[in-house]
This record gives sequence, structure tokens and C-alpha cells, in this order.
Amino acid sequence: MAEITLTAETGRPTGSRVSKRLVASGKVPGVVYGLGNDPVPVSVDWRELRAALTTDAGLNALIDLTLDGETKLSIVKDLQRDPIKHTVKHVDFLLIRRDQAITVDIPLVLEGEAEHVMKADGMVDQILVSLSISAKPADIPNEIVIDISELKVGDTVRVGDLKLPAGVTTDTDPEDAILTASIASSTLESAEIEAADAEVAAEQSEEAAEEAAAEEADADGDAAEGDSEG
Repeated sequence: MAEITLTAETGRPTGSRVSKRLVASGKVPGVVYGLGNDPVPVSVDWRELRAALTTDAGLNALIDLTLDGETKLSIVKDLQRDPIKHTVKHVDFLLIRRDQAITVDIPLVLEGEAEHVMKADGMVDQILVSLSISAKPADIPNEIVIDISELKVGDTVRVGDLKLPAGVTTDTDPEDAILTASIASSTLESAEIEAADAEVAAEQSEEAAEEAAAEEADADGDAAEGDSEG
């Protein structure tokens, strides 16, 4: 995984008013912590931070954070956004070591076309969109790809079915479902209605046949009675 360099300015004043002024000036307030160090208030340039987080690695990008002339390896641990404007209000940087595993969430990406499911008017329902994994920084994948091209209706892909990259582990229950392939409820309802209609039609046909047989028997009886009278 590629690493990105980002400069963080230390010594920023704290407080909500100061934070608002920083954001208005194109800066993002934040804090740096980890590896036994006390939290350090910092600020970073918003454009540089956005560039760092729009790579293929997303929030799991490895960032060489420059603090007071010293570079330290980090990742973004938390990103707070304004609920209306969606601008970044605060960022937490976690200092990490190259030789120690860390826990991060990795996107689960579906690949391919589930043709068997589509032909059966079914659908693929993705239940888990990310997976919590543990790995050393250099082993963290950008994403985990799941090929759904061979899926059939009734299939379920579980966490235990994944082939994790070398050096990557997960504590998630292997029985947890990631996705399922099933018939859409509307299709099931339509099939149930058609089956019910077919059953009613069969019953009506059977009743009609019984009535015809009864009428024929009555007619035969009347004919026999006429012959005997004659």
C-alpha cells in the first residue's frame, strides 16, 4: 500500500470557535495520539487531507505525518463531518508501527454478474459491506473482492468462505452472512398467485368433469327407464 505525506501543524488553540475559524480558513482541526503518546492538537490543510483520503485505500491510507519536522506513520482513525454541509469538522490520527498489526474496516466489493440468479428473477442481497480485519500496515488490502458470477438462488456467502490475503485475519464470526441470493419477494408473490390460480382452475375443471359425468349418468338412466317402459 502506497504511503502519503501530510504535514500537521501543532500548537493550535482548542475550542469550538477556534475550530470553526480553522475550517473557514481551509484547515481541519485534529488530534494525534497512539503508541503511548499524549494526544496532540493539530491542524491540517483540507485540500491535502482530501487528496490523502481519495486514493484507492480510502480512510485506510497510510499517512507519513510530519509533526514539528519529525515524520511518523499514521492512519485516520476517525473523521467527523458536518451532518448538513458534509464538510470535515475534525480528524483523529492514530500513530502506528510498521511491525505491529492494527484493526481496520475493509470494504467488501462484489464483482461479476450473477447470471443464474438474474435468469431466475432473483436478487443478490449484500448484508455486510465491510469487514473488520487485523494486519500489519503493509499487508492491509484496499478492499476484498467477492466474485458472484457463479451464485445460484439459495446460495449464501459467509465470512468463513473468504480467502483473506496473506497476513490478514479477522475476528468476525465465520458463520456471519455476507450476502445471499434469493427470489425477490414480488416474484414469489407472483408465483404464489399463479400457483393459487392454477389450483383453483384445476378444482373447477375437476368439478366440471364430475358434473358432466353425473349428467351423463342421469341421461343413461333415463334412457334405460324409457326402454323398459316401451
